Amino acid sequence: MEKQEGKFGFTEFAETWNGRLAMLGFAIGLITEYVTGQGILSQIGLM
Repeated sequence: MEKQEGKFGFTEFAETWNGRLAMLGFAIGLITEYVTGQGILSQIGLM
């Protein structure tokens, strides 16, 4: 199997880190919501 070059910056390395950081952000959001008892929109004053 040949390794293809990514198009428009979508490389395997970039997508791996993007996924890791997205999972980390989601986990931090859930923990923050649990600790404060408020959703993200309430925390930033939109609700």
